[in-house]
Amino acid sequence: MANSPINAFSQKFRDAMAHLSAAVHVVTSNGEAGKVGITVSSVSSVSDNPATVLFCVNQSSALHDVIKQNGKVCINVLNHQQQDLAKHFACMLESTMEERFEWDIWDNGWQNQPVLRDAISALQGEIIETHTVGTHSIFIVRLAEIECQPNHSLVYFARQFKTVEL
Repeated sequence: MANSPINAFSQKFRDAMAHLSAAVHVVTSNGEAGKVGITVSSVSSVSDNPATVLFCVNQSSALHDVIKQNGKVCINVLNHQQQDLAKHFACMLESTMEERFEWDIWDNGWQNQPVLRDAISALQGEIIETHTVGTHSIFIVRLAEIECQPNHSLVYFARQFKTVEL
């Protein structure tokens, strides 16, 4: 019974966060711990000098520790036509991690990180800090390579994918 107010409050928080528009990304990581990718909407710039961003991953995700151990990532900003890809990497559609990386949509980037060929932006770099806050880890990434090709964007709003046009 004591947990009910916390659960209700947590649900209100989730509902409020669902009304924040957020770009959709597939964060990929390749290294000794394996090659993985995960859909995230929690990416933010930190600084332009040095170029630094952050993203968050739930610690209960099986991919969390792989990303942390590899220490390098590519944050692929998805375009409006990549909704199914976002769903695959969010485990909403049936495909294995191996299958996803066998699709002819990837290039090898900095330090052999998987770069999505048609991403709006590919932000590649090294994880320089990790912070734990509640259920999630905040990964802070110093960027080493940035690729951009403007296109319409894929965003997540009110628990649905939407297109934002240029």
